[in-house]
Amino acid sequence: MSYYIGIDLGTSAMKLLLMDEGGRIHRTVSREYPLEFPRAGWSQQKPEDWRRALLEGIPELLAGVDASSVKGIGCGGQMHGLVVLDEKDQVIRPAILWNDGRTARQVDYLNNEIGKERLSELTANIAFAGFTAPKILWMRENEPENFAKIAKIMLPKDYINYILTGVHACDYSDASGMLLLDVEHKCWSREMLKICGIHERQMPKLYESYECIGTVVPEMADQLGIPCEVKVAAGAGDNAAAAVGTGVVGDGGCNISLGTSGTVFISSENFGVDKHNALHAFAHADGGYHLMGCMLSAASCNKWLMEDILKTSDYSAEQDAIAQEKLGENHVFFLPYLMGERSPINDTNARGTFIGMTLDTTRADLVQAVLEGVAFAIRDSVQVARSLGIEINSSKVCGGGAKSELWKKIFANVLGIELQCPESEQGPGMGGAMLAMVACGEYRDVKAVCDSLVRVASVVKPEPELAEKYEKRYQQFKKIYPAVKALFPEIQ
Repeated sequence: MSYYIGIDLGTSAMKLLLMDEGGRIHRTVSREYPLEFPRAGWSQQKPEDWRRALLEGIPELLAGVDASSVKGIGCGGQMHGLVVLDEKDQVIRPAILWNDGRTARQVDYLNNEIGKERLSELTANIAFAGFTAPKILWMRENEPENFAKIAKIMLPKDYINYILTGVHACDYSDASGMLLLDVEHKCWSREMLKICGIHERQMPKLYESYECIGTVVPEMADQLGIPCEVKVAAGAGDNAAAAVGTGVVGDGGCNISLGTSGTVFISSENFGVDKHNALHAFAHADGGYHLMGCMLSAASCNKWLMEDILKTSDYSAEQDAIAQEKLGENHVFFLPYLMGERSPINDTNARGTFIGMTLDTTRADLVQAVLEGVAFAIRDSVQVARSLGIEINSSKVCGGGAKSELWKKIFANVLGIELQCPESEQGPGMGGAMLAMVACGEYRDVKAVCDSLVRVASVVKPEPELAEKYEKRYQQFKKIYPAVKALFPEIQ
């Protein structure tokens, strides 16, 4: 039997899984690490914590297993984070993460002075606060001494791959979110590098997600207890990896991910750009392309309400208190913009907002409003895709939020589509292991491994009467942000 390790490098934890060539998951391990918020709207993390999670997690994952049977490793990781190394490959500063909002001024410069049209020509995308290029500009302007030390610019999961192999590599799907890649032609944009004041020699080598970038260096192999012949795949950004893990490859597939952030992911064999750049146009881990809408706070909105506000960890009990007849009838709305928002409004100033509360508003109403607000915000991106003539009749769903039957029911009816729940909900970790299988020659390509291993466990269908109620609620929801948009900069 051959084993493959999948790594999901998340924002709050590294999740590891051990899978055999038949797709059976033998064990999972999770290692949490802290987030740093030095200022309001800032978010960063120490790459050393990821390294520690890897060194502790893999030996635990392989306890009692014949480690000589491990053939490959693949990683799906949080996107956009700026990891900078000096000439000795030492980390210069904490990684500035995808949900960091410090770069509003740099984003304005890129979008307004370089120009959205020019950015789209160069990279197929416009600037968003979470993207990597604005962070590089911020660092150049605010930390010139650190900026001068940069020998290599990497993304979070690429740092994990570097630890394993000693190779500075990046795949096209993850590189797409840097605003430094010419997505259509799959090469670094020299003009964008020049705008950011960096050189191509500071960038990692580019690979397809399913390509092998190298094998595990002996020192790491000894520490992890695995053979140094183990191959490491280039891996993918977390959303592309999750799409592989749910079988969303080729033309016309859709996946909704309800993790810390929330995404709607639409795969395509051909390159294409939304003319308003409300959706991201990225490369996919299968060698093709995809459009993606990303909201910065999804399941994290629910976690915030439960743990920080209501002071409970019993999510199920809170959702059980929501009466079924109240679905589609809630008069309380929630804008889920706790960290600002990306798709489709691109507003770093936006903030979480409850509206419609009265003296008889209950705790359950607030919980329901948060679940519905996230679904409505995902629909905002789906509407953009539909405006392009893309037909979305069904979608896979994954992520921690997908464990909630109530939330899936709300989503199916807010979107008016069938939701397919994969047998495995491991998302990026499973996708990473599947990419490793292709890198090792276990399967000929990504589609083949998806066809073989991805199975649907259950389906949630919309109910016509409830979908109609949610249609009315959505039409009300989408009026709220335009009405309060001008207030957000004033109250910060």
